[in-house]
Amino acid sequence: MQVIGFNIEKIEAEKTVQEVRDLKVKYNTNIKSVTLEEMNIGKKQEVLRVNFQFKVEYDPNIGNISFTGHVLILEDPKKAKVIIEQWNKNQDNTTPFSVQVINIILIRANIKALLIAQEVNLPPHIPMPRLAPNKNIRPDNYIG
Repeated sequence: MQVIGFNIEKIEAEKTVQEVRDLKVKYNTNIKSVTLEEMNIGKKQEVLRVNFQFKVEYDPNIGNISFTGHVLILEDPKKAKVIIEQWNKNQDNTTPFSVQVINIILIRANIKALLIAQEVNLPPHIPMPRLAPNKNIRPDNYIG
């Protein structure tokens, strides 16, 4: 599987309250459809187009961020047809293919969601590294 495109078609972000307390974050990433699309990549080839929706909801009613978009994946034509048949039959987000694609979406969408959260003044939805003071360092024993 080779990702050849990641496109966001719609972005929504909203902060509904000014004061954030007792923050809880819910994630939701769904594959909406999997189809074949013909593209000219040096030569005409069929690629998998995976339409998705990514949501981050800040509870209780603090705000939300959502994206809709698609991922373009270059796959062996025989395998691509099997993937589409399986998707059309089950629409299952737990198959190995779906899990791989959802992980790709999570990596890219989480980074974009962090930037959007900063723009609308929402807290980061994933834990950020923090520096804590070392209690063993005192001004009288510091060597530097």
